[in-house]
Amino acid sequence: MSLSENYLQTEDLHPIDIVESIAEHHEWEFDRVADDQIAMAVEGQWRTYSITLAWSSHDETLRLICTFEMEPPEDKHAELYELLNRINDSCWAGAFTWWEEQRLMVFRYGLVLTGGQLATLEQIDTMIATAVLAAERYYPAFQLATWGNRSIEESMQVAIAEAYGRA
Repeated sequence: MSLSENYLQTEDLHPIDIVESIAEHHEWEFDRVADDQIAMAVEGQWRTYSITLAWSSHDETLRLICTFEMEPPEDKHAELYELLNRINDSCWAGAFTWWEEQRLMVFRYGLVLTGGQLATLEQIDTMIATAVLAAERYYPAFQLATWGNRSIEESMQVAIAEAYGRA
């Protein structure tokens, strides 16, 4: 059964209620932090990603923040920032940023729903999937550029290369 078949009428559901339904469907650990915020852990191939979604009624935006810990060496921050610029040029939905004080890599995205628009299950599920896929795709590039002493070009090539076959 598809996720949307579980909830045919989402008109009365708060966006965070929809997120909670998605988390339950995927059996992710989550915590309803407040009426307008939910935090969850999503297991990926490389990391467990902390994902928080928050609804802002002020500007009618559903904000997603996907984080994972990273501790790049201090002398590699220039490479990290250059790589972030290159990666963000290739991300059409959302963007990465480095929160140095928290030692977190962050993927951010906002779904603007002005004028009373309603978010659908598919939109929110796609937001979450896009964040996890971006983190999974670029995690190796971050590691190669900061710990593997690889060039930015080599690191990006790993992220954008098409994989064929299976290991």
